[in-house]
Amino acid sequence: MLNQLIHGEFNLSEGASFILPDARTVQGNFKIKNGQLVEIEFQYFGDNEWFNSSSHFSNSRRIFIYSETDLTSNDLNELKEKAKEHDFNVQFRSEKFRKTLSMEERPYAFICHDSNDKNIARNVASNLSKKLCPVWYDEFSLKVGDNLRISIEKGLKECKKCVIILSPKFISNTGWTKKEFDSIFTREILENKTLVLPIWYNVTKNDVYDYCPSLLNIRGIDYIQLGEEEVCQQLFDTITYHQ
Repeated sequence: MLNQLIHGEFNLSEGASFILPDARTVQGNFKIKNGQLVEIEFQYFGDNEWFNSSSHFSNSRRIFIYSETDLTSNDLNELKEKAKEHDFNVQFRSEKFRKTLSMEERPYAFICHDSNDKNIARNVASNLSKKLCPVWYDEFSLKVGDNLRISIEKGLKECKKCVIILSPKFISNTGWTKKEFDSIFTREILENKTLVLPIWYNVTKNDVYDYCPSLLNIRGIDYIQLGEEEVCQQLFDTITYHQ
C-alpha cells in the first residue's frame, strides 16, 4: 500500500493552519520546548516514536494508520522505515489510542444496547472511534472500580446523541436498557430536541410501535440492509454535524 502512495497528489489550500489539541484530552504525550524557536514534540499512545514539529508537520506527508492490533516496536520501526523510503511519515494509532479517546473525551454519542447485541454495539463503537468520534460504550468507558450508575448517567447527560440498537432483545429488556432509554427520552423532553439515533436490527415497524410509538417518527437506519460501514458513516455524519 505504501508503495502506491505518491507525494504531491494531495491538495491543501494556501494559508492553511493547524490548532494544537487541548493538552488535557490529547491521546498521547506532549513536550513543548520554549527556546529560540518553539518546538513541540508528541507521541501518540500505541506509537513508540516521538515526533518533532520542525520536521514532521510537513504538508501531505503524514499517514495515519489505525489498527485493532498493537504492533511490536520492531514492526513499527520497519513500517516507518518503509514509509520514509517513499518520503512519508507514518503515525500509528492502536487500540489504546481508541479506548483512551473514548474514556477521556466528552462522548459525542452514547451506545445504548442489550448485552445480547454486544457484537453489533462493539462494531459500531469501534467504527465511530476510528473516525475520531468519541463514544460512551461500556467496554471502552468503564474502568475497574467505576460506579456503573454514575458513569452511565454521566454519559447520558454529556453525549450529543444516543445511538440505540433496537433489536428484539433490546425491546424485551426491562432492566438497564429500558432505564437508559427512559433517561435519554426524558432529556429529549427537557431540551426539546431529538437525541436518539435508532439502529434497527431485525425489528418491524409494529415491534417499534409497541415499544415506543414516538420512535416511528424518528428516521432510523437498518443495520442488516445497509451494513456496518454505511450505518456508521451515516451516524458519524449526523453526530458530528456542527460539532
